[in-house]
Amino acid sequence: MTAPGWVEHVIWWQVYPLGFVGAFPADPAPGPAEHRLRRIVDWLDHAVALGASGIALGPIFASRTHGYDTTDHYRIDPRLGDDGDFDFFIGEAHRRGLRVLLDGVFNHVGPDFPRDRQAWFRDYPFEGHGDLTTLNHDNPEVADYVVDVMAHWLRRGADGWRLDAAYAVPPPFWAAVLPRVRASHPDAWFLGELIHGDYAAAVKTAGFDSATQYELWKAIWSTLNDGNFYELDWALQRHNDFLGSFSPLTFIGNHDVTRIASRLEHPDHYAHALVLLMTLGGIPSVYAGDELGYRGVKEERFGGDDAVRPDFGAPPASLDEHGAQVWALHQYLIGLRRRHPWLHAATTSTMLLDNRRYLYRTHSGDEALIVALNIDETPLQMSVPRAQVIAGSGAPPDDVVDTVLVEPQGWRILRPS
Repeated sequence: MTAPGWVEHVIWWQVYPLGFVGAFPADPAPGPAEHRLRRIVDWLDHAVALGASGIALGPIFASRTHGYDTTDHYRIDPRLGDDGDFDFFIGEAHRRGLRVLLDGVFNHVGPDFPRDRQAWFRDYPFEGHGDLTTLNHDNPEVADYVVDVMAHWLRRGADGWRLDAAYAVPPPFWAAVLPRVRASHPDAWFLGELIHGDYAAAVKTAGFDSATQYELWKAIWSTLNDGNFYELDWALQRHNDFLGSFSPLTFIGNHDVTRIASRLEHPDHYAHALVLLMTLGGIPSVYAGDELGYRGVKEERFGGDDAVRPDFGAPPASLDEHGAQVWALHQYLIGLRRRHPWLHAATTSTMLLDNRRYLYRTHSGDEALIVALNIDETPLQMSVPRAQVIAGSGAPPDDVVDTVLVEPQGWRILRPS
């Protein structure tokens, strides 16, 4: 099984629609006449300017609250609009060359999902959430339903599916469903949400094209906060193994976690996290607002996601000096990523490793870059193969060097000559 070729070049800009357009939480809730899905269209030029080549949407189907309590998978959430708004969104995204990924919540449904077929449901809630009922994935009618829903929206113009809580669904269910969808939509891409466990085995057994790389996400911010590059190095060894069988979705933020700007204890380390995201193998995703330096802390309580899922209003974004710097850094590093598409399949080799300094070679075939990260209070200096400095904090570009020198809390990207 091979993922569609277009995925090798995609960089996702992830949006949580209900929050982004101010539809949830909202009192009173907007109705379809407000066509709020079209408000995301107003931001598509922002995504293009960022350098993204795809829009990964959170839930857009009818639900009662946050979107993950689906009521009807065939109906656009009336708080966002209707079918016409979806068609308009797809048309405007594709006109700009942007792929569209939909969020498929097929492990569980909300309390308003029709209950006329009791054999479709398990007798327990999803992860203790009393308002989320787990589907019976052993029932072939449920499989038929999921196949039909996926194919319906792919026919309407979607390019792929994120499979929510894929880790909680029995892998044989996906292994039976996905080939049936691919038979009529061979260019579609399927991302499984995995958090723990053996990612490579799960991807192989279920038949996903990719999986969410939570191990790497955790290792990036934890390494930078703790001053322990050994943790990151271990995670990258695992990441190399994954890349041997599939390309993981990499990220430093999404709709389910505290924003990276709030998670990191040292503001200069935002750049280090982004450098890692854009120079490691896989399929990068940027959570809307992270490119503007937004902050937000996820809390384990009712409404605890609201801070990381804000209303964006109308573009353009209003940026202070820090926000402008974060935006410019995203544009530059995403541009670098797109100029080096081989990074999609790149693996890493460690050149220098200690608690607070890390030098690695990211490479695929004959192509390579050298990345130096220094989170210490003293400079990093090390001999390297003759290389050209192409990016870095406070570094003049185009210098050809045989010694890399990185100031405290700094970074460099070099291209071997």
